[in-house]
Formats: sequence, C-alpha cells, structure tokens
Amino acid sequence: MSIKADFQLDAKGLACPMPIVKTKKAMAELVDGQILEVAATDKGSKADIAAWAETVGHQYIGTTEEGAVLKHYIRKCADDTVVEKTFEQTINLGEIVGRGGLILDVREEVEFAFGHIEGAKSVPMGELPARMAELDKDQEIYVICRTGKRSDLAAQKLAVNGFTKVFNVLPGMTAWKDELKKSI
Repeated sequence: MSIKADFQLDAKGLACPMPIVKTKKAMAELVDGQILEVAATDKGSKADIAAWAETVGHQYIGTTEEGAVLKHYIRKCADDTVVEKTFEQTINLGEIVGRGGLILDVREEVEFAFGHIEGAKSVPMGELPARMAELDKDQEIYVICRTGKRSDLAAQKLAVNGFTKVFNVLPGMTAWKDELKKSI
C-alpha cells in the first residue's frame, strides 16, 4: 500500500537522536496539515518519533514496515511557534551510581543487551506505556538512553502518569566510561 505524503525524509542508517533531529528540521519546512513521511532503519525511531510528535503537538499518524525500513507518518498540526518541551529534572550521568533509585534504560532491547549499567532495568521506550505498572512511583527513577533525547521523552511520559521522582540522565550511555554489563 502506498501512502501519500507531502514530503519524504530519508533517515535510514541514522541512530538516535538523528532521526528526530532531521524530522524536527523537516517539519519546520511544512505548513499546517501537510504530512511528512520519514524512512528510518533505527527500530527505536518508532517510539521516539511518536513520543516527539505528541510532545510538540503534531499528529503521529502511524508507522509501516517494509523489510528493515520503518516509514513514519506525521501531520503538521501547529505553526512555526511550536516550542519543544524538555524535561526539567535532569541528573548528570556520573551522579547516578551509588544512589538508591532505579536506573531505567529505555533503549531498544538489543542496545541494552550489548552493554548497560549494572543493575539497570530495561524497558524500551515503545513498551513503556504498557509496563509502567512494573515501576514504583515512590522510588527515584533515573531514565537513560543513548544520548538523552529518548530518555527525555520517557521521563515526560512518566511524569504525566504520576511519577514525581523522575530524572533524565544526561548526557546518556554514549558518555559512560565505566564497565558495561552485557546480557548476551
């Protein structure tokens, strides 16, 4: 099935946060009502782009899969004055070790398997809404991803659902210098 889009964006081969960065830039060029098709190969982009669109007020229409390529469809629903919200409660990556809270890793399962912080819990961003009941609202939760973008969106989602002790970990796993635990 071919879906008509007003503009196509090629984000294949790019990892988080680049599909969102390129999508944001492309959306700025569209007018209200136009549809952007984003072709990406990063499996995490499915949850990332949907969450980003919701955060800034655009309509996430859906995603199709054609082999290894995900095609995301987003309708521009706001003018150029859209202000992207970022989660205010942040914590530096170096400060989370030794604290009593939960390190919540929202990267994809394969990213987590190849290297994560000892004791971290894996809940990929796309599974977060269905798995929130596994989390304790009274516990401090340190949300981490590869760069800090996906974790920002996840932290916002948790806060909207009543979690008050949530922190986005910056800058993310790309800056982690200590030992990584593998689960493969």
